[in-house]
Amino acid sequence: MTDKLFFGLLKLIKEPDPLFLPWDRFSAWLHCICVVGFDLELGQAVEVSERHLSDCKTSICYLSFPDSNSGCLGDTQFCFRFRQAAVRKSSLGCFLDHCDRDAPVCLKRDQGHFYGYVYFRQVRDKSLKRGYFQKSLVLISKLPYVTFFHSLLKLIAPEYFEKQEPCLEAACNDIDRWPAPCPGKILTLPIMGVVMKLRIPTCYDKLGTSQLVQSTQSDSLVSIVLPTIHEVDLFRCFYPVFFHIQMLWELVLLGEALVVMAPSPAESSDTVLALVSCISPLRYCSDFRPYFTIHDSEFKEYTTRTQAPPSVILGVTNPFFAKTLQHWPHIIRIGDMKQTGEMAKHMKVKKLKNLKTLDSKPGVYSAYKPFLNKDEDIIKQLQKGVHQKRPSAAQNAILRRYFLELTQSFIIPLERYVASLMPLQKSISPWKSPPQLRLFNQEEFMKTLEKAGPQLTSRLKGDWIGLYRQFLKSPNFDGWFRNRRKEMMQKLEALHLEALCDEDLQLRVQQHTEVETVDLVLKLKDKLIQAEREQLPVRTGTLAKLQAHIEYVILSLPEDLQGILHKPSTP
Repeated sequence: MTDKLFFGLLKLIKEPDPLFLPWDRFSAWLHCICVVGFDLELGQAVEVSERHLSDCKTSICYLSFPDSNSGCLGDTQFCFRFRQAAVRKSSLGCFLDHCDRDAPVCLKRDQGHFYGYVYFRQVRDKSLKRGYFQKSLVLISKLPYVTFFHSLLKLIAPEYFEKQEPCLEAACNDIDRWPAPCPGKILTLPIMGVVMKLRIPTCYDKLGTSQLVQSTQSDSLVSIVLPTIHEVDLFRCFYPVFFHIQMLWELVLLGEALVVMAPSPAESSDTVLALVSCISPLRYCSDFRPYFTIHDSEFKEYTTRTQAPPSVILGVTNPFFAKTLQHWPHIIRIGDMKQTGEMAKHMKVKKLKNLKTLDSKPGVYSAYKPFLNKDEDIIKQLQKGVHQKRPSAAQNAILRRYFLELTQSFIIPLERYVASLMPLQKSISPWKSPPQLRLFNQEEFMKTLEKAGPQLTSRLKGDWIGLYRQFLKSPNFDGWFRNRRKEMMQKLEALHLEALCDEDLQLRVQQHTEVETVDLVLKLKDKLIQAEREQLPVRTGTLAKLQAHIEYVILSLPEDLQGILHKPSTP
């Protein structure tokens, strides 16, 4: 019996398929769908809500509309992110954790925050007192699938604005028939008479490549094929400040306090998401707000002058922030991305005192001195692409590859050192607790950089040592190391389990008392439960072998004990 079959049988015995319940499929993708309109007396107000919304209604109301100064006529799409008021354990928790297990770190569910994906429409309407029709359709989700949800909104929102609530109910019913968002599978998702086809990446995919979802002859009903579910166009987002992309990479890597000032929520949210993704495959572990307003519940916390600015990236559009956040150390001013014109001129980093209003020229305002020397080659390559009218998708691919290689060059020495903290396999004894990992020693790590540092994979010169010292103090290192430590602990548990399965239990049972044998059965059962719960990376066949060991040991005991030990464990 293979482990995969064993897991499947165990699940059938222990728990029913959670997706049989009404609205569970919907909840696997979305927390809720709502419509926010403008009331002359109340201001922004939730008009319609499909599913539970009580814990986040106020936040959604203010974040679903652009600031009045943005002047967004027509249709605008953007996203926001806000703290979850109270973390509640979903009935789908274990199942969703299982789906999350194979996802890349940047695509896992956000445990403490919600994402809001907005389709805002503002058009002139003389029949209304305000003179304008203003309404937003908003999808609230734990999933950071920005490209997918924006594509979904393009299908639902125009239909809703024309046909109103019955259309929204139909969309929710369609979503409640979707398969779960499991990484690695090709998913076909029917919605509003259209079929979307996509693939959620896995943590096992080769970095820097995307397994494109191809249309086949059997896909006669498929209308939309999504090449990516989450990536934003890096080149378009960084174009106004692309002379400083390397410095911005350092600032994000180190978890520095950053504010993006943009003319609209669309440009604000896209730029913040581009910044967060530029250190991929590292996960950005600090807070980030693609669109932040003065009504946000964290406004006072993030704008106070009584302490240093927090490790957070904010995207703002209100001119008020130019004054409120002028004490922040790093400010990026983004111009209108829709305007096409001459290439951005080579600009120096501007001094913060020159940033007076939101009307200041686009650029980076900071006193930061980068640790690494500037890479002129990537600038020249992108400039050449602009002059030769290279397609935007190609420019984006070049920039994404550059960031990936830069991050990998930085992280490989850390990966190599952390791997050395693992105990030797020969030190693992089946009858003793698994050995402990060695502690991370900063100075010991620094010594390894002389011969095995980033110079092996990167041509960039500069103060790499200084960059590492600063990174080791950052939330990004803390989050990365916690995750790696957890993975290595699981690997140790898996090796310990494999060693246990290779033992001759028949001989051990003969040498021990009945009480000790019962104790062994209980320990082996605990190991089996842990292996299933944590999906430990064991060799194929190990768990089936362990189950056989348990059965053998139980059968060696008296019948009364067999009956007790064969009873399923209570969770």
